[in-house]
Amino acid sequence: MKKSSTPYDDVHRTMVNDCPQLLIPLVNEVFKEHYTGEEKVVLGSDVHYLEQQDGEEDKRITDSHFMICGSHGKRNYHIESQSTEDHSMIIRMFEYDAQIALEDAELTAEGLMVEFPKAAVIYLNSSRKTPDKLSITIKTPDGKVTYAVPVMKIKNYSVDELFEKKLYFLIPFHIFVYKNQFKVYNRNEQKLEELELIYQDIMERLEELSEKGELDEYTRHCIIDMSKKVLGHIAVGHEKVKEGVGNVMGGRILDYEAKRIYNSGRSEGRSEGLRLGRSEGATSMCISLVKDGIINLSEAAKRLDMNEDEILKYM
Repeated sequence: MKKSSTPYDDVHRTMVNDCPQLLIPLVNEVFKEHYTGEEKVVLGSDVHYLEQQDGEEDKRITDSHFMICGSHGKRNYHIESQSTEDHSMIIRMFEYDAQIALEDAELTAEGLMVEFPKAAVIYLNSSRKTPDKLSITIKTPDGKVTYAVPVMKIKNYSVDELFEKKLYFLIPFHIFVYKNQFKVYNRNEQKLEELELIYQDIMERLEELSEKGELDEYTRHCIIDMSKKVLGHIAVGHEKVKEGVGNVMGGRILDYEAKRIYNSGRSEGRSEGLRLGRSEGATSMCISLVKDGIINLSEAAKRLDMNEDEILKYM
């Protein structure tokens, strides 16, 4: 059962690709792990092929499949974002998890050993009917095995909790908490100002973390840029909300940010710049900055060590 890709899936994958260390606090929260943050995150393949009954292969793309490696060993994880309440979600989770397990299967003298990843779903939208966990039961000739897929609900986390628990990965999706009030914000300036103040607080907290060295400039910028992308899609038809909150996240803050990232990249040296610049995520990020008018084509070319024609071709 195939999941149709959404702009929110793209944001999820960009955050995973560009800011993988942000996954560690997320894993600690949803799976009740106790990683310190010093562990290494190794991204797995997000493309999997499922063989159909007719012999054809069906390509599936997961939102995030990764491994955390530390002093206590390594463990596979699989996390999906879901923007609608879809009863087929649990079927897709099992398909993805089974394929991940098969790809890492180990043949032993006794037979085949497969290990399923720890899996979870982040519900961007949720209601009273949304369960706190999904269950998968596998019946075998020797009995049945049941495992739980925990559910994370965006609306359950306040701004304070996001920062206290270092769940910065979820910040781009926080706007979903206010989605049902968009009509009110769109016609009531006072209410809209209250929403703008919430996002002003988020921007200031991110800047404070950056100044303290707890969050690097590139990651902070990625969080803000991805927040703008989610806002641009979720607030369609609510232009005052899009403009008001977008101005808080953009404008002078983003312009100042882009300059700092560029200057920081130059001072850190050409090799580090190439490491970031040539990654697919960083290239996409620069293209987005050009499209949003935050940096010009010339600046993007310098940051990516590409010429302007190459960037235009990429766009």
